[in-house]
Amino acid sequence: MKFRIDRDALADAVAWTARTLPVRPPVPVLAGMHLEASDRLKLSAFDYEVSAQVSADIDTEEPGSALVSGRLLAEISRSLPPHPVEVTTDGAKVMLRCGSAKFTLLTMPVEDYPTLPEMPPAAGSVGSDEFAAAVAQVAIAAGRDDTIPMLTGVRVEIEGETVTLASTDRYRLAVRELHWKPERPDFTAVALVPAKTLADTAKSLTAGAEVSIALAAQGGGAGEGMIGFAGGGRRTTSRLLDGDFVKYRSLLPSEYAGLADVQTGAFIEAVKRVSLVAERNTPVRLSFRKGEVVLEAGTGDEAQAVEALEAELEGDDIDIAFNPGFLLDGLSAIGSDTARLSFTTPTKPAVLTGKPPQEGENPNYRYLIMPVRLSG
Repeated sequence: MKFRIDRDALADAVAWTARTLPVRPPVPVLAGMHLEASDRLKLSAFDYEVSAQVSADIDTEEPGSALVSGRLLAEISRSLPPHPVEVTTDGAKVMLRCGSAKFTLLTMPVEDYPTLPEMPPAAGSVGSDEFAAAVAQVAIAAGRDDTIPMLTGVRVEIEGETVTLASTDRYRLAVRELHWKPERPDFTAVALVPAKTLADTAKSLTAGAEVSIALAAQGGGAGEGMIGFAGGGRRTTSRLLDGDFVKYRSLLPSEYAGLADVQTGAFIEAVKRVSLVAERNTPVRLSFRKGEVVLEAGTGDEAQAVEALEAELEGDDIDIAFNPGFLLDGLSAIGSDTARLSFTTPTKPAVLTGKPPQEGENPNYRYLIMPVRLSG
């Protein structure tokens, strides 16, 4: 194998592929990155759960393939001087030459490397930036506890031209709807995708204008149990999670007793300031009155903080308390200058949204948050 490649193109391709490398590979070859040179260079990584493959332009002298330590290749390619890179194989070694720098890497047996899974059938496409933003809004509410795998996923529901993403860790729930272009207008599918994988993938595919989503239609077929994403010369697949997701639509209140609008930026800063005195797991208390909201944290024997902000309130006065971290996650995700908090009672979930452009319209992003009960 012998080829030349632009230094930045190599560094980008290797860094993207290396994201999939397992931290503690169950078998040594999974720590490897597979290089295959023909008319283009293909780099691959696979850990039996997630696969990644990227292609890049090269000048090929001799086609071939090799398997080398992925992490080492990533560190080397990131550190190379700004010159074209020449990659050659010599027996059980791979040589990289870049300017006056030369590196020699040992290879692993290519024949022991597992075959990457096939992409499921292409289901449709969506704008890459919108998809990345939508996934980020929802992934914040996914659980981190691997003992309940179902809660560590994002539920992807596709119905015609609408994609609905939802996740919950039992203390909050995030739901985002977006439009996409399905391959077939009657396409429907449901998948539970690991949240971390989905968030990393969506963020890393914004180089291309669109992301193609590959998923088997409801009822199974080829590619069942997998989801694939492709864009900008990159493709990745992930195994889906098993388990029945929470019936989350029943958790969203159908009507509210009141709502309050607060400037998002000022609200975020005030919550951050007030929560400085909040001990671990203690809430920030919000008292909504006509024209203002008063934020408080801390109790009699501890440090205390109080701050008031302008707020527009519709409905009765209400005192409600939230975990400050969960509240900040939601405020940072709504993507609106005005935050709207809709409540039923102080002990029932509240829903945080941006202010809709027109009254009566349903927002495409909702963040439901459980209040913390106030004693006394």
